[in-house]
Amino acid sequence: MKFRNAVNAACLVLASMGLAGQASASLMTGWTGQGNFGGTAGDGDITTSPHGSAQFGYVSTNNGVSGVGLPGVGGTGTPQDGSVALSPLFAAGAGDSLEFFFNYVTSDGAGYADYAWARLLDSSMNQVALLFTARTAETGDTVPGFDMPAPEATLDPTSTPIIGGGPLWSVLGSDSGDCFDDGCGYTGWIKASYNIANAGNYYLQMGVVNWDDNSYDSAMAFDGATVGGNVIGVPVPAPLALMGLGLLALGFARKRK
Repeated sequence: MKFRNAVNAACLVLASMGLAGQASASLMTGWTGQGNFGGTAGDGDITTSPHGSAQFGYVSTNNGVSGVGLPGVGGTGTPQDGSVALSPLFAAGAGDSLEFFFNYVTSDGAGYADYAWARLLDSSMNQVALLFTARTAETGDTVPGFDMPAPEATLDPTSTPIIGGGPLWSVLGSDSGDCFDDGCGYTGWIKASYNIANAGNYYLQMGVVNWDDNSYDSAMAFDGATVGGNVIGVPVPAPLALMGLGLLALGFARKRK
């Protein structure tokens, strides 16, 4: 009875430390990047994703850095400042499904439309697949948007028009609620799925970049990244978590004596 109580107490401690149970990739555990990226709770127009995480990941051009656009992508014009986030290296089997949700948000439009993207990279940082690009047009879908390559991922829903107006989201900084011309708004949450052809180790990269000028920022939210049903970026490998559980349980048991 004492040991069971100790185990229960240890589980509560692990949970409070974020070590117990399945972790959401939205918490950005093990993710790295450049510019303005991280995890946040929903606010304004950008609410919790269908994955149901309390927090989700984001990349934003607000307070971004130069040199993060995709080479040769975007058509006429020049990439400006932006941000990228890179997942931890993860293993995938042949045929495993990579899945995640995203929501593209922009205060920019017309001829200055920014863009966001997701890529699957191999362990040497070579592009395996440009999963999608998101960019507004004055009418029509944001994925892929004008002058952008077709997505390699499958999207749900397949139709991705912008929900128009100046989007309210704190991640946009001072441009939250603002809008430059037609094309401002957000897509709402979209599910992306991609079957990985070959077994190996991979990274998932998320990015967003300003186009032609640094005014009127854009951002992308993302959540629930899994491969083969396993979360990308767990806080502690299962054996270490179990070892920690055992040590905590022993410590509680000794104190009870």
